[in-house]
Amino acid sequence: MNAPAERRLRQQANQLPFANSFAALPPQFYTRLQPTPVPAPYLVGASSPAAELIGLDAEALGLQDAVDAFSGNAVLPGSEPLAAVYSGHQFGVWAGQLGDGRAILLGDVAADDPWPAGRIELQLKGAGMTPYSRMGDGRAVLRSSIREFLCSEAMAALGIPTSRALCVTGSDMPVMRETVETAAIVTRMAPSFIRFGSFEHWFYNERQEELKMLADYVIDRFYPALRDDPQPYRALLSEVSRRTAELMAQWQAVGFMHGVMNTDNMSILGLTIDYGPFGFMEAFDARHICNHSDHQGRYSYQMQPRIGQWNCFALAQALLPLVGEVEDAQAAVDIYKPTYDTKFEQLMHAKLGLRDTLPDDGKLFESMFALMQNNHVDFTLFFRQLGNLTLDNPQADEPLRDLFIDRPAFDAWAVQYRNRLRQENSRDEERRTGMHAVNPKYVLRNYLAQVAIDKAQNKDFSEVARLLSVLEKPFDEQPENEHYAELPPDWASTLEVSCSS
Repeated sequence: MNAPAERRLRQQANQLPFANSFAALPPQFYTRLQPTPVPAPYLVGASSPAAELIGLDAEALGLQDAVDAFSGNAVLPGSEPLAAVYSGHQFGVWAGQLGDGRAILLGDVAADDPWPAGRIELQLKGAGMTPYSRMGDGRAVLRSSIREFLCSEAMAALGIPTSRALCVTGSDMPVMRETVETAAIVTRMAPSFIRFGSFEHWFYNERQEELKMLADYVIDRFYPALRDDPQPYRALLSEVSRRTAELMAQWQAVGFMHGVMNTDNMSILGLTIDYGPFGFMEAFDARHICNHSDHQGRYSYQMQPRIGQWNCFALAQALLPLVGEVEDAQAAVDIYKPTYDTKFEQLMHAKLGLRDTLPDDGKLFESMFALMQNNHVDFTLFFRQLGNLTLDNPQADEPLRDLFIDRPAFDAWAVQYRNRLRQENSRDEERRTGMHAVNPKYVLRNYLAQVAIDKAQNKDFSEVARLLSVLEKPFDEQPENEHYAELPPDWASTLEVSCSS
């Protein structure tokens, strides 16, 4: 790199135009503190699309100035680092005060649309202890940081509302989990990291003034159209419930499982946040639990829509002093189920290439999922291969049929499906194009992440970059990357992720 180019990139990295909207709230909402440095940090991976959102060239993130800034070793000019307080229900049980135990908010910077208010917050995860760390060490490890970095960007490419990940940096500093690992820091991005538990904190502490301050801040900054509503707090609850319902439908449609849907991990903006023991469905099982700490299956795949609704009721409880009447809060959350049903049905029609909605479509979907359940068919491969089905040539179905143990059962369902397609005069090529645009070929399978992690733990970050580039184009064929779309190898069945991830 020539000297002028390096100077330009260094200037970019050191002159982000920070504002500090959340820091303008009273001090009871947070604790101001500096990140804790790590020894000899280095760049593990960076996202060009995320960098572009804030006007950065991704190359700038490779400069040591940027690595230091996004590892917590240097504070960027204009930022006012802080850790926010919140509370929450964890696995359905009230856990009391929690807060940013290992996350430090740097501030917010200008961002391209569609981010609310044209601003996006930058937050370091794993940047050291805060007053809310409880018994934790305030650190994140390379393994979980790579997973969050890749999945944040993969979900964005899938079109699912999510926080973003600008970069991940590492250090050889040892961190104890089940074994000794090394430290890492993810720079997370979102318009806001306010969560359901942020409101629960003030409700359960009987601090109605702070509860109202927070609600007013959220409305004024992110939902300004609600300010003119006769009941703005009820309208806020309704809008958050609607967004949450749509998010749950999108998770289900792509086979994504969050793993820890506690109220402190639910975004007030309807974003996917706090990636921990997540997973994408492989061999379909509606009861699948991706989090090995979830011994009761509270956050299994089939439970996610109901838990999303439960969390909205928890938010309704927290907002009740502002909403006023229980009936009004109930009415606000009542939007959840019809919104979820409508969105999920819309997504299923798109995934099956159906233009019209007919009365018996629900039965077709139910029989499809029952067939997938009985055969434990790979979720992503099934929907992608389904796009290649033709109306008049069942003999060409072999790659799709090969996913099933009970092929006659698949054949029987395929007859129903073809009959349904003929009802709307479906055309093979047109339908295939539409289905491939919504059914990804590439998702972040656990074993793919593990391969990248194993190499990164030996200071080879090439697979992190390569996998990220594949996941940035999940709907493209990418024939040169075909092996990233294959069924997982046998050893992948031994992989486990838990809350410590």
